[in-house]
Amino acid sequence: MTTYQPTPQRPVGSGFGRDSTAADVLAGLDLSGVLAVVTGGYSGVGLATTRALSAAGADVLVPARRPDHARQQLAGLERVEVDELDLADLASVAAFADRLLGSGRPVDVLVADAAVMANPETRVGPGWESQLATNHLGHFALTNRLWPLLASGGGRVVSLSSIGHKASGIRWSDLHFERGYDKWAAYGQAKTANALFAVELDRLGAPSGVRALAVHPGGIRTPLQRHLEHEEMVRFGWVDEAGRDTYPWKTPEQGAATSVWAATSPQLAGAGGVYCEDVDVAELADPGTERGRQGGVSPHAVDPEQARRLWAVSAELTGVDAFAVAR
Repeated sequence: MTTYQPTPQRPVGSGFGRDSTAADVLAGLDLSGVLAVVTGGYSGVGLATTRALSAAGADVLVPARRPDHARQQLAGLERVEVDELDLADLASVAAFADRLLGSGRPVDVLVADAAVMANPETRVGPGWESQLATNHLGHFALTNRLWPLLASGGGRVVSLSSIGHKASGIRWSDLHFERGYDKWAAYGQAKTANALFAVELDRLGAPSGVRALAVHPGGIRTPLQRHLEHEEMVRFGWVDEAGRDTYPWKTPEQGAATSVWAATSPQLAGAGGVYCEDVDVAELADPGTERGRQGGVSPHAVDPEQARRLWAVSAELTGVDAFAVAR
């Protein structure tokens, strides 16, 4: 067996950048026959991802907590289907996965885009903190259940992280904030988990030809900010008192560029387990510097030992692990 070789966490010189769009990235690529599953693919960056993949010829399956609403948002797009999935409900995850497994069709691309951000304290399932449950544990269970379809096609898994990962590592002693809730620390933990998930999935999946990458799409005004108060966004410098944008937001199409690049680019053949931003592999950041606070990936979010530990904990919590024997 070939020994797994981690991909270096450094830019590859993609030729794209912050202002590139998903259409720019996919120009000239024919994705006919490709099946892409895009969670959250009916809103914000996810919707832009679905549109771009569909325009390039891919078949796109969008699992959605509100399937009727998703169908309205996706009306008119070719080769796009909607199915029901609530990532915060493991029974719903299992049911969706069983339906897709029943089709037997290989999944070439899985984009784990759906997320919640900085919401009021909410408990789901057996009392889990909702951001970790929805953003990470739901996607963890989904990916493991779909493993046979990913492995049969040598697919790519794209896990949507965020610069928010810099707000918190994994809180091993209090994963579910049972000793006091902080919405931004909870979001940070969830986004760190998304990045670490890609690290370990890539290590486990590479022998089967499945590669995984984490993506920071950039700052984008989307419904993800629906839980934030106006005063909070003013304090962050995102908008002024009148509600006018003061932050250089990306468009959803620019945010989706890194997702579709990670999902399809030949430049990433044989690569994985890295964190990407602005349509390239990101630099490893020093969190003690201003540059490291504003971009790149902090070491805690790509640490292989932390990734293995998180995988084991996630498997125990969800009861799902496609690699139980291999590990």
